[in-house]
Amino acid sequence: MELLRFATAGSVDDGKSTLIGRLLYDSKQVFEDQLESVERTSQAKGYEYVDLALLTDGLRAEREQGITIDVAYRYFATPKRKFIIADTPGHTQHTRNMVTGSSTADLVLILVDARSGITEQTRRHAFLASLLRIPHIVVCINKMDLVDYDETRFKEIREEFEEFAEGLDVGALTFIPISALIGDNVVDRSQKMPWFTGPSLLEHLETVELTPDARSEGFRFPVQLVVRPRSAGAELHDFRGYAGEVARGVVAVGDEVVILPSGFSSRVVAIETADGTLDEAFAPMSVIVRLEDELDIGRGDMLASPTDPPIVSQDIQAMICWMSETPLRPGAKLGLKHTTRWVRALVRGLDYRLDVTTLECDYDAADLSLNDIGRIDLRTTAPLFYDEYSTNRLTGSFILVDEQTNITVASGMILPQNGRRASD
Repeated sequence: MELLRFATAGSVDDGKSTLIGRLLYDSKQVFEDQLESVERTSQAKGYEYVDLALLTDGLRAEREQGITIDVAYRYFATPKRKFIIADTPGHTQHTRNMVTGSSTADLVLILVDARSGITEQTRRHAFLASLLRIPHIVVCINKMDLVDYDETRFKEIREEFEEFAEGLDVGALTFIPISALIGDNVVDRSQKMPWFTGPSLLEHLETVELTPDARSEGFRFPVQLVVRPRSAGAELHDFRGYAGEVARGVVAVGDEVVILPSGFSSRVVAIETADGTLDEAFAPMSVIVRLEDELDIGRGDMLASPTDPPIVSQDIQAMICWMSETPLRPGAKLGLKHTTRWVRALVRGLDYRLDVTTLECDYDAADLSLNDIGRIDLRTTAPLFYDEYSTNRLTGSFILVDEQTNITVASGMILPQNGRRASD
Protein backbone atom coordinates (compact mmCIF):
# COMPACT_ATOMS: atom_id res chain seq x y z
CA MET A 1 0.00 0.00 0.00
CA GLU A 2 1.13 3.54 -0.74
CA LEU A 3 2.09 5.76 2.19
CA LEU A 4 0.96 9.40 2.32
CA ARG A 5 2.60 11.72 4.83
CA PHE A 6 0.63 14.86 5.54
CA ALA A 7 0.75 17.71 8.05
CA THR A 8 -1.84 20.08 9.45
CA ALA A 9 -1.31 23.83 9.74
CA GLY A 10 -3.33 26.92 10.53
CA SER A 11 -4.02 29.52 13.18
CA VAL A 12 -4.77 28.71 16.80
CA ASP A 13 -8.33 27.39 17.32
CA ASP A 14 -8.92 26.79 13.61
CA GLY A 15 -9.63 23.14 14.50
CA LYS A 16 -6.55 21.20 13.40
CA SER A 17 -6.58 18.69 16.26
CA THR A 18 -10.37 18.34 16.05
CA LEU A 19 -10.10 17.57 12.33
CA ILE A 20 -7.52 14.84 12.91
CA GLY A 21 -9.62 13.42 15.73
CA ARG A 22 -12.66 13.40 13.45
CA LEU A 23 -10.70 11.67 10.69
CA LEU A 24 -9.57 8.95 13.11
CA TYR A 25 -12.99 8.55 14.72
CA ASP A 26 -15.13 8.46 11.57
CA SER A 27 -12.72 6.11 9.80
CA LYS A 28 -12.98 3.66 12.76
CA GLN A 29 -9.36 4.12 13.90
CA VAL A 30 -10.08 4.86 17.58
CA PHE A 31 -9.99 2.11 20.22
CA GLU A 32 -12.75 1.93 22.81
CA ASP A 33 -10.45 2.70 25.73
CA GLN A 34 -9.10 5.78 23.89
CA LEU A 35 -12.64 7.02 23.26
CA GLU A 36 -13.65 6.39 26.87
CA SER A 37 -10.67 8.42 28.10
CA VAL A 38 -11.56 11.30 25.78
CA GLU A 39 -15.20 11.15 26.89
CA ARG A 40 -14.20 11.32 30.57
CA THR A 41 -11.88 14.28 29.95
CA SER A 42 -14.55 16.07 27.92
CA GLN A 43 -17.07 15.61 30.75
CA ALA A 44 -14.54 16.84 33.32
CA LYS A 45 -14.08 20.01 31.25
CA GLY A 46 -17.85 20.53 31.21
CA TYR A 47 -18.26 20.00 27.47
CA GLU A 48 -21.62 18.86 26.10
CA TYR A 49 -19.83 17.06 23.28
CA VAL A 50 -16.90 14.66 22.91
CA ASP A 51 -13.80 16.76 22.23
CA LEU A 52 -12.07 14.68 19.55
CA ALA A 53 -9.10 17.07 19.61
CA LEU A 54 -7.98 15.27 22.76
CA LEU A 55 -7.09 12.25 20.61
CA THR A 56 -4.09 14.17 19.26
CA ASP A 57 -3.37 16.66 22.04
CA GLY A 58 -1.26 14.23 24.01
CA LEU A 59 0.79 16.43 26.33
CA ARG A 60 -0.79 17.29 29.66
CA ALA A 61 -0.08 20.98 29.12
CA GLU A 62 -1.81 20.79 25.74
CA ARG A 63 -4.95 19.26 27.18
CA GLU A 64 -5.08 21.79 29.99
CA GLN A 65 -4.63 24.77 27.69
CA GLY A 66 -6.65 23.36 24.79
CA ILE A 67 -3.85 24.04 22.32
CA THR A 68 -1.22 22.06 20.42
CA ILE A 69 2.34 22.76 21.59
CA ASP A 70 4.44 19.94 20.16
CA VAL A 71 4.15 18.05 16.89
CA ALA A 72 1.83 15.07 17.41
CA TYR A 73 2.24 12.14 15.04
CA ARG A 74 -0.61 9.73 14.35
CA TYR A 75 -0.81 6.69 12.09
CA PHE A 76 -3.84 5.15 10.42
CA ALA A 77 -4.80 3.23 7.31
CA THR A 78 -7.77 2.64 5.05
CA PRO A 79 -8.19 -0.14 2.46
CA LYS A 80 -6.70 2.24 -0.13
CA ARG A 81 -3.71 3.88 1.57
CA LYS A 82 -1.60 4.24 4.73
CA PHE A 83 -1.15 7.62 6.40
CA ILE A 84 1.23 9.38 8.78
CA ILE A 85 -0.19 12.63 10.20
CA ALA A 86 1.85 15.43 11.74
CA ASP A 87 -0.44 17.70 13.78
CA THR A 88 1.58 20.91 14.15
CA PRO A 89 1.02 23.88 16.49
CA GLY A 90 -0.57 27.08 15.26
CA HIS A 91 1.11 29.65 17.50
CA THR A 92 3.61 31.96 15.83
CA GLN A 93 6.23 31.12 18.45
CA HIS A 94 6.02 27.46 17.43
CA THR A 95 6.75 28.05 13.73
CA ARG A 96 9.86 25.89 14.05
CA ASN A 97 7.63 22.96 15.07
CA MET A 98 5.54 23.44 11.93
CA VAL A 99 8.71 23.37 9.80
CA THR A 100 9.90 20.20 11.54
CA GLY A 101 6.55 18.42 11.21
CA SER A 102 6.08 19.36 7.55
CA SER A 103 9.63 18.76 6.31
CA THR A 104 8.86 15.24 5.01
CA ALA A 105 5.19 15.77 4.10
CA ASP A 106 3.71 14.99 0.70
CA LEU A 107 0.68 17.15 1.48
CA VAL A 108 -0.30 19.85 3.96
CA LEU A 109 -3.77 20.67 5.26
CA ILE A 110 -4.11 24.39 5.96
CA LEU A 111 -7.20 25.09 8.05
CA VAL A 112 -9.06 28.37 7.81
CA ASP A 113 -11.87 29.42 10.15
CA ALA A 114 -14.82 30.31 7.90
CA ARG A 115 -15.73 33.19 10.23
CA SER A 116 -12.35 34.95 10.41
CA GLY A 117 -11.03 33.97 6.98
CA ILE A 118 -7.38 34.32 5.93
CA THR A 119 -5.11 35.44 8.78
CA GLU A 120 -1.44 36.34 9.14
CA GLN A 121 -0.71 32.83 10.36
CA THR A 122 -2.53 31.36 7.33
CA ARG A 123 -0.21 33.29 5.06
CA ARG A 124 2.80 32.25 7.14
CA HIS A 125 1.94 28.57 6.85
CA ALA A 126 1.18 28.85 3.14
CA PHE A 127 4.59 30.42 2.58
CA LEU A 128 6.33 27.73 4.65
CA ALA A 129 4.55 25.02 2.65
CA SER A 130 5.85 26.70 -0.50
CA LEU A 131 9.36 27.05 0.94
CA LEU A 132 9.39 23.38 1.95
CA ARG A 133 8.27 22.37 -1.55
CA ILE A 134 5.29 20.37 -0.32
CA PRO A 135 3.68 19.11 -3.55
CA HIS A 136 0.03 19.36 -2.48
CA ILE A 137 -1.79 22.02 -0.43
CA VAL A 138 -5.36 21.36 0.71
CA VAL A 139 -7.14 24.38 2.17
CA CYS A 140 -9.85 23.13 4.54
CA ILE A 141 -12.31 25.95 5.18
CA ASN A 142 -13.55 24.80 8.58
CA LYS A 143 -16.52 25.63 10.81
CA MET A 144 -18.87 26.00 7.85
CA ASP A 145 -21.70 25.14 10.24
CA LEU A 146 -21.10 28.48 11.99
CA VAL A 147 -21.70 30.43 8.74
CA ASP A 148 -24.80 28.42 7.77
CA TYR A 149 -22.86 26.48 5.12
CA ASP A 150 -22.75 29.62 2.99
CA GLU A 151 -21.31 29.02 -0.50
CA THR A 152 -20.54 32.70 -0.98
CA ARG A 153 -18.33 32.76 2.13
CA PHE A 154 -16.46 29.69 0.90
CA LYS A 155 -15.80 31.35 -2.47
CA GLU A 156 -14.61 34.59 -0.84
CA ILE A 157 -11.99 32.77 1.23
CA ARG A 158 -10.91 30.63 -1.73
CA GLU A 159 -10.41 33.68 -3.95
CA GLU A 160 -8.43 35.53 -1.26
CA PHE A 161 -6.13 32.55 -0.71
CA GLU A 162 -5.60 32.06 -4.45
CA GLU A 163 -4.66 35.72 -4.82
CA PHE A 164 -2.02 35.42 -2.07
CA ALA A 165 -0.75 32.11 -3.50
CA GLU A 166 0.00 33.77 -6.86
CA GLY A 167 3.13 35.22 -5.25
CA LEU A 168 4.28 31.79 -4.06
CA ASP A 169 5.72 28.74 -5.80
CA VAL A 170 3.03 26.30 -4.71
CA GLY A 171 2.03 22.91 -6.05
CA ALA A 172 -1.49 21.66 -6.51
CA LEU A 173 -4.15 23.67 -4.63
CA THR A 174 -7.42 22.10 -3.44
CA PHE A 175 -10.23 23.73 -1.42
CA ILE A 176 -12.72 21.73 0.67
CA PRO A 177 -15.47 23.21 2.90
CA ILE A 178 -15.78 21.20 6.14
CA SER A 179 -17.02 21.12 9.71
CA ALA A 180 -14.51 19.14 11.74
CA LEU A 181 -16.68 19.22 14.87
CA ILE A 182 -19.76 17.78 13.15
CA GLY A 183 -17.99 15.77 10.45
CA ASP A 184 -19.22 17.47 7.28
CA ASN A 185 -17.04 16.55 4.27
CA VAL A 186 -14.36 15.01 6.48
CA VAL A 187 -14.87 11.29 5.87
CA ASP A 188 -18.32 11.36 4.30
CA ARG A 189 -19.71 13.93 1.91
CA SER A 190 -22.03 16.44 3.52
CA GLN A 191 -25.69 16.74 2.51
CA LYS A 192 -25.72 20.25 3.94
CA MET A 193 -23.51 21.66 1.16
CA PRO A 194 -25.06 20.37 -2.09
CA TRP A 195 -23.31 23.21 -3.95
CA PHE A 196 -19.92 21.52 -3.32
CA THR A 197 -19.45 18.67 -5.76
CA GLY A 198 -15.87 17.74 -4.88
CA PRO A 199 -14.69 14.78 -2.77
CA SER A 200 -14.61 14.60 1.00
CA LEU A 201 -11.26 15.18 2.66
CA LEU A 202 -10.58 11.48 3.19
CA GLU A 203 -11.55 10.68 -0.40
CA HIS A 204 -9.06 13.28 -1.58
CA LEU A 205 -6.32 11.94 0.69
CA GLU A 206 -6.93 8.42 -0.62
CA THR A 207 -6.75 9.40 -4.28
CA VAL A 208 -4.32 12.34 -4.51
CA GLU A 209 -1.40 11.55 -6.79
CA LEU A 210 1.86 11.18 -4.91
CA THR A 211 5.17 12.67 -6.02
CA PRO A 212 6.22 11.23 -9.40
CA ASP A 213 8.70 8.37 -9.32
CA ALA A 214 12.24 9.74 -9.15
CA ARG A 215 13.93 6.59 -10.47
CA SER A 216 15.04 8.38 -13.62
CA GLU A 217 17.07 10.89 -11.60
CA GLY A 218 20.73 10.48 -10.73
CA PHE A 219 21.55 7.95 -8.02
CA ARG A 220 22.43 9.25 -4.53
CA PHE A 221 23.43 7.00 -1.62
CA PRO A 222 24.88 8.68 1.50
CA VAL A 223 26.85 6.07 3.45
CA GLN A 224 25.55 5.71 6.98
CA LEU A 225 27.56 2.70 8.19
CA VAL A 226 30.34 0.45 6.97
CA VAL A 227 29.24 -3.15 7.64
CA ARG A 228 32.02 -5.54 8.66
CA PRO A 229 30.63 -8.69 10.36
CA ARG A 230 32.48 -9.76 13.49
CA SER A 231 32.06 -13.44 12.71
CA ALA A 232 35.27 -15.16 11.65
CA GLY A 233 33.40 -17.55 9.33
CA ALA A 234 34.99 -18.03 5.92
CA GLU A 235 31.85 -16.84 4.13
CA LEU A 236 31.96 -13.51 5.99
CA HIS A 237 35.69 -12.97 6.20
CA ASP A 238 35.86 -10.69 3.14
CA PHE A 239 32.43 -9.05 3.56
CA ARG A 240 32.39 -5.28 3.30
CA GLY A 241 29.14 -3.46 2.72
CA TYR A 242 27.87 0.09 2.92
CA ALA A 243 24.54 0.65 4.64
CA GLY A 244 22.25 3.62 4.10
CA GLU A 245 19.10 4.96 2.49
CA VAL A 246 18.80 5.56 -1.23
CA ALA A 247 18.20 9.32 -1.31
CA ARG A 248 17.49 9.58 -5.01
CA GLY A 249 17.32 7.48 -8.16
CA VAL A 250 17.90 3.77 -8.61
CA VAL A 251 20.92 1.47 -8.56
CA ALA A 252 21.23 -2.07 -9.90
CA VAL A 253 23.79 -4.84 -9.63
CA GLY A 254 26.47 -4.17 -12.24
CA ASP A 255 26.03 -0.38 -12.24
CA GLU A 256 29.07 1.86 -12.09
CA VAL A 257 29.12 4.37 -9.23
CA VAL A 258 31.43 7.21 -8.25
CA ILE A 259 32.53 7.55 -4.62
CA LEU A 260 32.64 11.04 -3.16
CA PRO A 261 34.79 12.82 -2.08
CA SER A 262 37.59 10.60 -3.42
CA GLY A 263 36.28 10.49 -7.00
CA PHE A 264 37.16 6.80 -7.43
CA SER A 265 34.77 4.57 -9.35
CA SER A 266 33.62 0.99 -8.79
CA ARG A 267 30.78 -1.35 -9.67
CA VAL A 268 27.96 -2.71 -7.56
CA VAL A 269 28.29 -6.46 -7.06
CA ALA A 270 25.43 -6.99 -4.59
CA ILE A 271 22.50 -5.23 -2.94
CA GLU A 272 21.38 -6.78 0.33
CA THR A 273 18.61 -6.34 2.89
CA ALA A 274 17.52 -8.20 6.02
CA ASP A 275 15.11 -10.15 3.79
CA GLY A 276 17.67 -11.19 1.20
CA THR A 277 19.42 -9.89 -1.91
CA LEU A 278 17.96 -7.58 -4.54
CA ASP A 279 18.71 -6.89 -8.18
CA GLU A 280 18.06 -3.17 -7.72
CA ALA A 281 17.18 -0.59 -5.09
CA PHE A 282 15.50 2.78 -5.35
CA ALA A 283 14.55 5.73 -3.14
CA PRO A 284 13.69 5.60 -0.27
CA MET A 285 14.82 1.99 0.35
CA SER A 286 17.37 1.21 3.08
CA VAL A 287 19.91 -1.34 1.87
CA ILE A 288 23.51 -2.54 2.02
CA VAL A 289 25.51 -1.96 -1.16
CA ARG A 290 28.62 -4.01 -1.90
CA LEU A 291 31.28 -2.94 -4.40
CA GLU A 292 33.81 -4.97 -6.38
CA ASP A 293 36.77 -2.85 -5.23
CA GLU A 294 38.15 -2.36 -1.75
CA LEU A 295 38.15 1.40 -1.34
CA ASP A 296 38.50 3.78 1.58
CA ILE A 297 34.83 4.61 2.16
CA GLY A 298 33.28 5.74 5.44
CA ARG A 299 30.26 7.37 6.99
CA GLY A 300 29.50 10.70 5.33
CA ASP A 301 30.80 9.62 1.91
CA MET A 302 28.37 9.23 -0.98
CA LEU A 303 27.90 6.74 -3.80
CA ALA A 304 26.47 8.52 -6.84
CA SER A 305 25.75 8.27 -10.52
CA PRO A 306 28.89 9.03 -12.59
CA THR A 307 26.79 10.46 -15.44
CA ASP A 308 24.50 12.62 -13.27
CA PRO A 309 26.53 13.44 -10.15
CA PRO A 310 25.60 15.88 -7.38
CA ILE A 311 26.99 19.38 -6.97
CA VAL A 312 30.19 19.61 -4.94
CA SER A 313 30.97 22.85 -3.11
CA GLN A 314 32.10 24.41 0.15
CA ASP A 315 30.17 27.63 -0.53
CA ILE A 316 26.43 27.30 0.07
CA GLN A 317 23.55 29.73 -0.28
CA ALA A 318 20.45 28.63 1.60
CA MET A 319 17.14 29.67 3.07
CA ILE A 320 16.97 28.81 6.75
CA CYS A 321 14.43 28.81 9.55
CA TRP A 322 16.19 29.97 12.72
CA MET A 323 15.10 27.89 15.73
CA SER A 324 17.14 29.30 18.59
CA GLU A 325 16.40 32.05 21.09
CA THR A 326 19.96 33.26 20.57
CA PRO A 327 19.99 35.38 17.38
CA LEU A 328 22.08 34.35 14.38
CA ARG A 329 24.63 36.91 13.19
CA PRO A 330 27.24 36.81 10.42
CA GLY A 331 30.48 35.29 11.66
CA ALA A 332 28.81 32.52 13.66
CA LYS A 333 30.49 29.12 13.56
CA LEU A 334 28.17 26.10 13.72
CA GLY A 335 28.07 22.40 13.06
CA LEU A 336 26.30 21.38 9.86
CA LYS A 337 24.73 17.98 9.19
CA HIS A 338 23.88 17.18 5.57
CA THR A 339 22.56 13.64 4.92
CA THR A 340 25.10 11.56 6.91
CA ARG A 341 27.96 14.06 6.64
CA TRP A 342 29.09 16.37 9.47
CA VAL A 343 31.17 19.48 8.79
CA ARG A 344 31.76 22.83 10.45
CA ALA A 345 30.32 25.94 8.83
CA LEU A 346 30.97 29.68 8.97
CA VAL A 347 28.07 32.06 8.37
CA ARG A 348 29.73 34.44 5.92
CA GLY A 349 26.75 36.71 5.45
CA LEU A 350 23.05 37.36 5.96
CA ASP A 351 21.58 38.36 2.61
CA TYR A 352 18.11 39.24 3.92
CA ARG A 353 15.39 38.44 6.40
CA LEU A 354 12.03 37.58 4.85
CA ASP A 355 8.66 38.81 6.10
CA VAL A 356 6.56 35.74 5.42
CA THR A 357 3.26 37.63 5.60
CA THR A 358 4.13 40.34 3.06
CA LEU A 359 6.91 38.41 1.22
CA GLU A 360 9.13 41.52 1.50
CA CYS A 361 12.90 41.16 2.00
CA ASP A 362 14.73 43.18 4.65
CA TYR A 363 18.21 43.55 3.16
CA ASP A 364 19.36 45.66 6.12
CA ALA A 365 18.64 42.96 8.73
CA ALA A 366 21.55 42.44 11.12
CA ASP A 367 20.44 39.09 12.52
CA LEU A 368 17.81 36.36 12.55
CA SER A 369 15.72 35.82 15.69
CA LEU A 370 13.68 32.83 16.80
CA ASN A 371 11.35 31.60 13.98
CA ASP A 372 12.77 34.08 11.45
CA ILE A 373 13.26 33.00 7.83
CA GLY A 374 16.25 34.33 5.92
CA ARG A 375 18.83 33.72 3.24
CA ILE A 376 22.43 33.18 4.33
CA ASP A 377 25.83 32.39 2.82
CA LEU A 378 27.82 29.53 4.33
CA ARG A 379 31.40 28.31 3.97
CA THR A 380 32.03 24.73 5.10
CA THR A 381 35.30 23.14 6.21
CA ALA A 382 34.83 20.28 3.74
CA PRO A 383 32.83 19.96 0.52
CA LEU A 384 29.18 18.93 0.54
CA PHE A 385 27.66 16.72 -2.16
CA TYR A 386 24.18 18.02 -2.73
CA ASP A 387 21.30 18.83 -5.06
CA GLU A 388 19.19 21.95 -4.97
CA TYR A 389 16.31 21.61 -2.51
CA SER A 390 13.82 22.20 -5.33
CA THR A 391 15.24 19.11 -7.04
CA ASN A 392 15.61 16.77 -4.07
CA ARG A 393 14.40 17.57 -0.57
CA LEU A 394 16.68 15.00 1.12
CA THR A 395 20.01 15.88 -0.50
CA GLY A 396 19.08 19.56 -0.64
CA SER A 397 18.43 20.08 3.08
CA PHE A 398 20.57 20.32 6.19
CA ILE A 399 20.50 21.33 9.85
CA LEU A 400 22.74 23.68 11.79
CA VAL A 401 23.83 22.69 15.30
CA ASP A 402 25.29 24.64 18.20
CA GLU A 403 28.41 22.60 18.90
CA GLN A 404 28.59 23.66 22.54
CA THR A 405 25.07 22.55 23.45
CA ASN A 406 24.44 20.05 20.61
CA ILE A 407 21.08 21.74 20.04
CA THR A 408 19.67 22.06 16.51
CA VAL A 409 19.39 25.79 15.85
CA ALA A 410 18.26 25.93 12.21
CA SER A 411 16.93 23.95 9.30
CA GLY A 412 18.17 24.87 5.84
CA MET A 413 17.20 24.47 2.19
CA ILE A 414 19.95 24.79 -0.41
CA LEU A 415 19.27 27.28 -3.21
CA PRO A 416 20.47 27.26 -6.85
CA GLN A 417 24.07 28.43 -7.11
CA ASN A 418 27.30 28.11 -9.06
CA GLY A 419 28.74 24.90 -7.62
CA ARG A 420 30.58 22.36 -9.78
CA ARG A 421 29.41 18.87 -10.56
CA ALA A 422 31.47 15.98 -9.20
CA SER A 423 32.38 14.97 -12.76
CA ASP A 424 33.74 18.45 -13.68
